[in-house]
Amino acid sequence: MSIDYKEPYVIAEIGCNHMGQMDIAKELIETAATFCKVDAVKFQKRCNRELLTKEQYDAPHPNPANSYGSTYGEHREFLEFTVEQHAELKAFCEEKGIVYSTSVWDLTSAKEIASLKPEFIKIPSACNNHYEMLRWLCQNYNGEIQISFGMTTHAEEEAIVKLFEEEGRAKDLTVYCCTSGYPVPMKDVCLLEITRLRETYGSRVKRIGFSGHHNGIAIDVAALTLGAEVFERHYTLDRTWKGTDHAASLEPDGLRRLKRNLAQTYDALSYKSEEILPIEQVQRDKLKYRKHD
Repeated sequence: MSIDYKEPYVIAEIGCNHMGQMDIAKELIETAATFCKVDAVKFQKRCNRELLTKEQYDAPHPNPANSYGSTYGEHREFLEFTVEQHAELKAFCEEKGIVYSTSVWDLTSAKEIASLKPEFIKIPSACNNHYEMLRWLCQNYNGEIQISFGMTTHAEEEAIVKLFEEEGRAKDLTVYCCTSGYPVPMKDVCLLEITRLRETYGSRVKRIGFSGHHNGIAIDVAALTLGAEVFERHYTLDRTWKGTDHAASLEPDGLRRLKRNLAQTYDALSYKSEEILPIEQVQRDKLKYRKHD
């Protein structure tokens, strides 16, 4: 199956790396837009009482050093922005010329974020079998829907795509090759899953993406050559900050270089338009060996 390469679209996954602070969230947005020059930023939205059981909510954080509360529920609540704050962040993104989006983890959050009418909404791997939420989005939200396929069986993938086909929304669906780990060692990145997804779903969905949780930026270029069109990487201002995602995130210069490298690789992915390019003809005339009789 030949690859029709598309210009890479890069999303900076801020997630909860703002640490619950609007000023940091806005600095992350502005830096992504003006320095990194990526296409979009993405946050996360959870209704924690809906998402977590009482036992999970009241339990201590599994890594107390990274916790912002005395329980896991308090920790999660500390990191949450209200829908009004998300509206403010969306307006700030528009002011800075970058696309705003959010991952939604539950039906309440999906409804809240859909009310803001972002260009796209993301479903994380952990929630891609929340069929009630998927159907609600298909029926009530007109933008693009993106879904990660981390920790998902092939049968579950098929069920998700079929749901979108049944709802007439499969051509608005982007599916991501993803391994759920933080960070993911190279042997578990499994880039050839992009080829499998493209061969299985390439004609059925809008496009195939790559959501990477690995260290470094070389692997993303390889993902582009395999046919990924959308690239999502976790992003922070400082990888040493408190929290579980910072260490698996790119800092601004890494994100900037990722965007640059993907754009340059896309420009290079072509056949020669003629056997001797004009740039070569000058050198051929000057350097090419010709035997003189």
